[in-house]
Amino acid sequence: MESNPNRCWSTQNPLYIRYHDEEWGVPVHDDQKLFEMLILEGFQAGLTWELILKRREALKKAFADFSPKVVAKYTTKDMENILRNSSVIRNRAKVSATINNAQIFLRIQNELGSFDKFIWQFVNGKPIDHGFLLMSEMPAKTEESLAMSKELKKQGFKFVGPTICYAFMQAVGMVNDHLTSCFRYNQIQKAR
Repeated sequence: MESNPNRCWSTQNPLYIRYHDEEWGVPVHDDQKLFEMLILEGFQAGLTWELILKRREALKKAFADFSPKVVAKYTTKDMENILRNSSVIRNRAKVSATINNAQIFLRIQNELGSFDKFIWQFVNGKPIDHGFLLMSEMPAKTEESLAMSKELKKQGFKFVGPTICYAFMQAVGMVNDHLTSCFRYNQIQKAR
């Protein structure tokens, strides 16, 4: 890779650069990674992605490497312990939603064999390449994220509004929203 490639985001923050260059927009089909990203996107509500990236390791530790099987069994005592931890984002509603979402996640896994099968149906199992030229073209939500949000809420998930769902879709590569001028746009297309 060239020393100063063209990126979607104008940033010098190494956390952002690493996330952009290695994760954002890469199709994810691993259930545990899908759970992690769904939780992280929910935690971002009202906050910056930079804060989420800074607290990611602490959240990962607090939520047992984002294992839905472990988190689904968390008790009120476990939740209180998390809320006392200054390294994480101490938001009772978001911590409670994470435990709830783990339980729903497992139910869907049980019913369909994988969460991956359930979540990727909203893009017919194939990433959407938007081919945006400018960041200003990028929507906050789409028909697909509205449908996903509606179904997730119907299933009982929390912190899954259409904007959160769209950010999740971008994060896990259900959409390739790298700008066409970004070095990752073509890399992600070719990797599929």
